[in-house]
Amino acid sequence: MADSNAVHWHPSAAYLYVLHLDGPALAWEYLRRNPEYRRVWQCHRRRPQHEALRWGLRLLEDPARDARDAHPDWFPDPSSVVQVYPDADPTADALLFQLWRFPGRKHLTHDGKRLVLTTQLVGRMLRMAISPALEDGMAYAYAVRAGYQLRERWRAIEAELAMVDDAKVHCTAITTGRSGRTSMLHMRTLQALDGTLAGASQRAVAEALFGITAVTERWYDDSDLRAQVRRLIRRGQTLMGGEYRHLLQLGRAAQGR
Repeated sequence: MADSNAVHWHPSAAYLYVLHLDGPALAWEYLRRNPEYRRVWQCHRRRPQHEALRWGLRLLEDPARDARDAHPDWFPDPSSVVQVYPDADPTADALLFQLWRFPGRKHLTHDGKRLVLTTQLVGRMLRMAISPALEDGMAYAYAVRAGYQLRERWRAIEAELAMVDDAKVHCTAITTGRSGRTSMLHMRTLQALDGTLAGASQRAVAEALFGITAVTERWYDDSDLRAQVRRLIRRGQTLMGGEYRHLLQLGRAAQGR
């Protein structure tokens, strides 16, 4: 990503997938661009546990993989991770745990203690840590981490859990709404960051983001457009430098940072 001749960041269409990422996925997009992290990966990829905690990971993840293909094992768990346990007092109509009936594209990892299921839905992502005591066909219960932000954490995942369970029962399709302004901000921030890492000038970044015509008309010393590009670059560098961790612990609300 630091190749000064790189032009991969020019087409905005290449960043459209960012519009559908949640907090942990966005955190990975910023971390994987960090030049120091990339150097650590090159030195220690055969020992992925080495220096991983420094970056908030249990294991190093390949920075060449974007959030659509990567499955970083964050430590501690992002607050959006749902714990799944056997239901100790199930009702007669309780749903039964059937791993392969969860909708969406699934990825399974084992962190040495439990199975972690990542389910990619349409424009959504749900992460579940499955208790070793839970077996297929058992009634199950969801749990989220306690704390002063319990309500916010639950709201961040409530809709996803409801859709997952409803889809399992009724085989219904899962839809998603429009991307918000915050998602668009992250898309532009990542594109501006990539341009900067590739050695592009602020003006070149502006042309890629807003078009040559807009830059020709609105690019001067104290213009709003110039200030906006500077803010995008500064924001991207800050998130890449460590602030990405905030995206892990506040669910979707953290996307606005």
